[in-house]
Amino acid sequence: MISFIDEHRVVFGVEPICRLLPIAPSTYYENVAKRLDVDRLSIRARSDIGLKIEIRRVFNENFQVYGVRKVWRQLQREGFDVARCTIARLMRVMGLQGIIRGKPIRTTISDKTGPGPLDRVNRHFFAPAPNMLWLSDFTYVATWQGFVYVAFVTDAFARRIVGWRASPTAHAGFVLDALDQALHDRRPVHRGGLVHHSDRGSQLCVHSLFRTAGGSWHRAVCRECRRQL
Repeated sequence: MISFIDEHRVVFGVEPICRLLPIAPSTYYENVAKRLDVDRLSIRARSDIGLKIEIRRVFNENFQVYGVRKVWRQLQREGFDVARCTIARLMRVMGLQGIIRGKPIRTTISDKTGPGPLDRVNRHFFAPAPNMLWLSDFTYVATWQGFVYVAFVTDAFARRIVGWRASPTAHAGFVLDALDQALHDRRPVHRGGLVHHSDRGSQLCVHSLFRTAGGSWHRAVCRECRRQL
């Protein structure tokens, strides 16, 4: 909000902008004064200014490969009494990140060449009743045994996970298992049908509109997923 006023104050003026925004002109002028007078800043803010300089120095001196842990330990060796969480917060604000060893983990692998289902919800992830819209995704969790992928199905009405599965590898099978669990546990019955939505990841291309046939529910799976399974 402060940056917005900085950008448009020359054209519209500070007071007219503040009348439209939920901010008092005195609050804005106080923030401007703090930029010019460091003594107006809080003790934490003044400490952050000095730590940012030291963090940037350590980061650059080590070829910009140090992450939070190594920057924190280097500053401790130099006599700085600072918490690791403070270094993490400041490096996040400064946009600094160390080099991550190993292959990065990817969850969404989009196949742009293959046919994709239409977006039936138009990014409006809301349902007026249960079992009308389910949302699917999967992520990874670091464990002592390595990374584990977790697929889950969430009911958009209650924001509640209705089905989930874990797997050591990312494949279509465990995503379908999470969906089968949700169908078995919830046994959705709705005249308008149940929409199952996900992103365009190749493991998640099973998503489609579910229809009832003789009181039972079935999922429409694309041919590519059948091939993978």
